[in-house]
Amino acid sequence: MDKTDRKILQVLQANARASLQDISQAVGLSATPCWGRIKKMEEAGVIEGYTIRLNPQAIGLGDTVLVQVTLDSHSDNTLEKFGEMLAAIPEVIEAWLVSGEYDYLLRVAVKDTKDYERLLRERLYRIKGIRHSKSSFVLRTLKKADLPLFV
Repeated sequence: MDKTDRKILQVLQANARASLQDISQAVGLSATPCWGRIKKMEEAGVIEGYTIRLNPQAIGLGDTVLVQVTLDSHSDNTLEKFGEMLAAIPEVIEAWLVSGEYDYLLRVAVKDTKDYERLLRERLYRIKGIRHSKSSFVLRTLKKADLPLFV
């Protein structure tokens, strides 16, 4: 990836719906070579896809909860099954296997505290192998951004 590729990525991060003409103009290329670079980055996995960002409050998911989870076992089978169970829970927006005091950090989107209690009882606590969990409600988001590009 060179400086032009990074500029293309910046334009797409700012507006994934930007036209090829707009992208080309922004980076100083004609449409054909610009399209070729975009396709190459897609094929290489640099661009994983195009998506929209939803406003959680606007769709009734006003609370974000960060959940730290510790498992009883760390066998490959346990980790795989835990990951599969998390993938089936739509409220779990992101999940990371982490180092430190706990095994996983989850980002969960729910309507409110009652909705989170329901999620715990009906979904999370039914996953076998969870030894301990600790939840923190996000009070305010100070910074939210996509992966920054340093051009």
